[in-house]
Amino acid sequence: MTNPDKTWRKSSYTAPDNNCVELAVGVAETAMRDSKDPDGGSFVVSASTWTMFLAHARSGGFGL
Repeated sequence: MTNPDKTWRKSSYTAPDNNCVELAVGVAETAMRDSKDPDGGSFVVSASTWTMFLAHARSGGFGL
């Protein structure tokens, strides 16, 4: 994300060892990073790509 002041969130299901992915959801894009290495960079996708990913996951599209 281009905004340096993004707010990172962890899932309420995070394990006690903090081994989790953090998200920063914005209007135009969503960023993801490893909670154990917050300075290690992030993976950013557009808002529409994130919306499609969530819809696919919720519909069982990944065989979960």
